Amino acid sequence: MALPSVVFLLALLLAGSAAGVTQLRIEEAARGGARALARGAAAAEVGGIVRRLAGEAAGSVVTLDGEWRRVTVSGRVPGAVGSLIPWTLSASAWVRSEAPGAAQQPRLDGTTGSQGRGT
Repeated sequence: MALPSVVFLLALLLAGSAAGVTQLRIEEAARGGARALARGAAAAEVGGIVRRLAGEAAGSVVTLDGEWRRVTVSGRVPGAVGSLIPWTLSASAWVRSEAPGAAQQPRLDGTTGSQGRGT
């Protein structure tokens, strides 16, 4: 009776670990996609960056809201337990699009560079 309980508990722990790692990969992919959008990348290029960072099964959606852009990345938890339980994880990152001459605007410290808000 104790051995099946231990195996079940181990399976749940491994599934939770897989979900945690997948969530970290999805968050990093959302940030990477947002950085690419800030540099002026197209939505198709952002999708390629997201798939490279989060895996081929990850999907991305780019939405525009005035001068703000949002990248939402979603993906499923891999593994046997992930296929039994329909876990879909997602993460979003916002970025303000930079103006064409924003890279040369002076900062308060006297240097030049971008003044957009990061994710």
